[in-house]
Amino acid sequence: MSPTQVERNISKLTANTVAMVLAGGKGSRLKGLTEWRAKPGVPFGGKFRIIDFPMSNCINSGIRRISVLTQYKSHSLQRHLQRGWSFLSGQFGEFMEVLSAQQRTGEGWYEGTADAIYQNLDIIRQYDPEYVLILAGDHIYKMDYGKMIAAHAATGADITVGCIPVDIEEAKAFGVMAVDENLRVTEFAEKPENPKPMADNPDKALASMGIYVFTASFLRDRLLEDASLESSSHDFGKDILPTAIQNANVFGFRFMHANTGAPQYWRDVGTLDAYWEANMDLVSVQPQLDMYDTNWPIWTKQEQLPPAKFFFDEDTRRGHAVDSLVSGGCLITGATVRRTVLFSNVRVHSYSEVEDSVVLPDVEIRRNCRIRRAIIDKGTVIPEGTEIGYNLEKDRELFEVTENGIVLVTPDMLGQGIHQL
Repeated sequence: MSPTQVERNISKLTANTVAMVLAGGKGSRLKGLTEWRAKPGVPFGGKFRIIDFPMSNCINSGIRRISVLTQYKSHSLQRHLQRGWSFLSGQFGEFMEVLSAQQRTGEGWYEGTADAIYQNLDIIRQYDPEYVLILAGDHIYKMDYGKMIAAHAATGADITVGCIPVDIEEAKAFGVMAVDENLRVTEFAEKPENPKPMADNPDKALASMGIYVFTASFLRDRLLEDASLESSSHDFGKDILPTAIQNANVFGFRFMHANTGAPQYWRDVGTLDAYWEANMDLVSVQPQLDMYDTNWPIWTKQEQLPPAKFFFDEDTRRGHAVDSLVSGGCLITGATVRRTVLFSNVRVHSYSEVEDSVVLPDVEIRRNCRIRRAIIDKGTVIPEGTEIGYNLEKDRELFEVTENGIVLVTPDMLGQGIHQL
């Protein structure tokens, strides 16, 4: 089926669904990228932020009642949501609202994913939904949630869990489940040391995507019960799902059946290496994630910026970019850019070379710099003559260097201390 022929599952089921997007995570494995912003607010793909992907999935799936739960350093994330996602109309019962951690039910902040929803049960009750879709706000993917909600209703499930096969070693970082021939979940273990392989593929495990559909009444009852248990960590993966498997209808929903006409793609960009690799895939000739798909667009805040500009065409300095994404407001003045993602308002000055890198908004790379295999954080000014990525031992003295040799550079590391959000 071609992208223009994809059938969406927009129905009364999606209209009677409220989405709760969990966006309070710190994302500590992203090191300096999340020192001043929450992980869902990290820029991605030239002009987006990570949270734009699950939010866009909601809109494209016909789910237009969305609450985003924030906690850790959420200012830039809230600002992005307010400026970029305020088009939903309250006149038609639509909304995007931010629910900050407010200590609504006690003295503490959110203690776990289930506790975050529990603390907002009174707000959910006001929405009066039939189904509640719970999403992680920090994954990159396209998915028609309508198909998952339809499967939930058809099976009479209390909980439906989105799942995807992952390599056994990778599965240690996820919730791992086992299902029977009807996709009923029979086992669930959160981040197991020895993940159980799939019955039909011993090299893979079936991992939870952090996407749940709950029947609203069941969710309310189970969260009230969990909140009364002092022994609980109040987490969906650690507490709610393992308990529900014993006495409720819990089904899996395979992501391979939930695509939007595009290839299956789902990434947890939770480490610097994974973040760099996912961005680098976008500059390939046929990236796994198609951001040019008009059938399933990714929405975001649209800044009013001038076109990117390339200038100087001399033998000694020529402004050009090859196999790269170049966003609005960028100026490449007599510099060479190869296999690189340039976010908005980046300046690359004469005689500099940038290769295989991710350069976030408002970065300035001054003359005679050589940069490769790097992530340059927002607002960083790279001094003239700087080399990054060519001597990793030297780089480690100033910057963060990953196991795979990717160099993260932030303003703080260069003593600029501007704390860009």
